[in-house]
Amino acid sequence: MGQSRNEADYSHYVSGSASGYNVHYKFSANSGPKLVRGITLGALMRRYGDILWEPGFHKYNVTAFIAELDALLGGAEFSTFTDQMLDDLIGALRKRGNSNATINRKMAALSKLLRKACKMGEVHSLPEFRRQKERAGRIRFLEADEEARLFSAIADKSEHYEHLCIFLVDTGARIGEAIRLRWGDVVNGRATFWITKSGRSRSVPLTRRALAAVEAEDRSKPGPFSDVDQPQFRAAWNKAKLEVGLGEDSDVVPHVLRHTCASRLVRGGVDMRRVQTWLGHQTLAMTMRYAHLSPYDLDMCVPVLEDAAKPKPRGT
Repeated sequence: MGQSRNEADYSHYVSGSASGYNVHYKFSANSGPKLVRGITLGALMRRYGDILWEPGFHKYNVTAFIAELDALLGGAEFSTFTDQMLDDLIGALRKRGNSNATINRKMAALSKLLRKACKMGEVHSLPEFRRQKERAGRIRFLEADEEARLFSAIADKSEHYEHLCIFLVDTGARIGEAIRLRWGDVVNGRATFWITKSGRSRSVPLTRRALAAVEAEDRSKPGPFSDVDQPQFRAAWNKAKLEVGLGEDSDVVPHVLRHTCASRLVRGGVDMRRVQTWLGHQTLAMTMRYAHLSPYDLDMCVPVLEDAAKPKPRGT
């Protein structure tokens, strides 16, 4: 005979309140309500951080984001994450002067962590995450003289880092893509990036100086830039940009090399679809941020309009 209804436990969750946040109680026919233990954001990060994010600077940032959000919640334990909790966090970040773009990055990390916790049964309900509207910001890129000064200062600190910068600016690769590049991915003057942000691999031909930078690296390593420590590289970058008079420009970060590659392609007249493929953008809209740099994008419209305005001979 099976268990009677009175003997069986059944899950029935009701909201209560602890430290201002919802918790859950599990009812048992025999023992009555039992508190389902909550968990903090910090504990969730320690449990799932290594699973969700690969080692590197992005994970370093995400860890800092989650620690900040956990502190804003006062280290509170929860078993549900409510819309009110989400609204409180966004409001607190705004008071700290965070832009919508920064808030979106922090909420993306939070959403990813909570979805994993929900899937594992540690969090029982999630709020609706809405992306904050971001302003179209200015895209910074390096002019040739700025690049020359900056790369020279970086070379004084490390030729290895100089080679990485040359590779990044001439391929448009993200730092993580360059670090994950292996020697077998560089064939016949082309570099193939297998693990990308979009999830789609891509291959790009290398310029002469990018190929020379790769070939100057130590073949005993798994890849030309596989030993680069991102925090150390960024520290060297920041020192170099300070030395060449770019220290006050907050947009001159290593990612500016990817913007510089894109801007040079567009300014050189390469069509947007090819630029999209080169950079590995998921949508053309991402590439169109650079469209205003094209010297030919709208110029071709002028003769069409002028020709249309010319009087046509009668009888034609």
